Amino acid sequence: MILAHLTTAAHTSAASLAMFFQDSGGQVSFSLTGLWNNMSWIPKTIVIILFIMSIWSLAVMIDRALYFSAACKQSREFAPKVAGALKEGRLDEAIKVADRSKKSHLAEVVTAGLTEFRSFGSGGAITEEQVESSKRALERSEAIVHAKLKKGLGGLATIGSTAPFIGLLGTVIGILNAFQSIAASKTSGIGQVAGGISEALVTTAFGLLVAIPAVMCFNYFTNKVEAFDVEMDNSSSELVDYFIKQSHR
Repeated sequence: MILAHLTTAAHTSAASLAMFFQDSGGQVSFSLTGLWNNMSWIPKTIVIILFIMSIWSLAVMIDRALYFSAACKQSREFAPKVAGALKEGRLDEAIKVADRSKKSHLAEVVTAGLTEFRSFGSGGAITEEQVESSKRALERSEAIVHAKLKKGLGGLATIGSTAPFIGLLGTVIGILNAFQSIAASKTSGIGQVAGGISEALVTTAFGLLVAIPAVMCFNYFTNKVEAFDVEMDNSSSELVDYFIKQSHR
C-alpha cells in the first residue's frame, strides 16, 4: 500500500511539473542575447552603466600598472647612478641623470631638491637657508608626485564601492517585474516570472564582476603608492643629510 501511494505521488508530481513548464511556452532563453531581450529598459540602462564602469576601471588598472612598472624600473636604475655622482660631488651630473628618468618617482623628487640647491650658486659657503629651501622643494615635489601616483585610484574606489549597489538596483527592479508578471498572469508557469528573475540575476552578477576586480586592484595600487611614499621620504631625508654634510665642509 505504501508503494502504491509513493507511485501515485510520483505520477502527480511529474504531471504538475509538466504543466508548470508547459505554461512557460518555451519563450524564455537564458543565453546572453535572450537575457538581454527579456530585460526592460531600466535594467538595460543599468547594465550599460556597469559596462561603462568596467571599461573605465580596466583603463585605470592598465594605466596604473604600466606607470608603476616603469617607475620601479627607472628608479632602480636611477638610484645607484645619482648616488655615485653625488658622492663624487658632481651635482650637475646627478641632475642630468635624474632628468633622463622621466617616469621615476624618486628622480622627480631628487631633481627638485638638487635644482633648488644649485639655484643658490656653487660659490661660497652653503647656508642654512639654502638647505631649508631645498628641503621645502623636496616636500613640494613629494606632494606633487604623490598626487600623480594616485591618479585614477579615487574613481577605482568609487566603482568598487558603488557597482554592487547599482547591480542591486537592477535586482530590485527585476524582482518587481517578476511580481507584476505573477499578479497579471492567470497561470502558474515559470515563464511568467523567468524574465524578471533573469534581470535580477544578471544585474547582480554583473555588478559583482565589476566591483571585485576594482576593489582588489585599488587595494593593491594603494599599497604600492604607500611603498613609493616611503621611498620618496627616505630619498628626501638622505638628500637633506647630504646637503647638511656639504654645508659643514
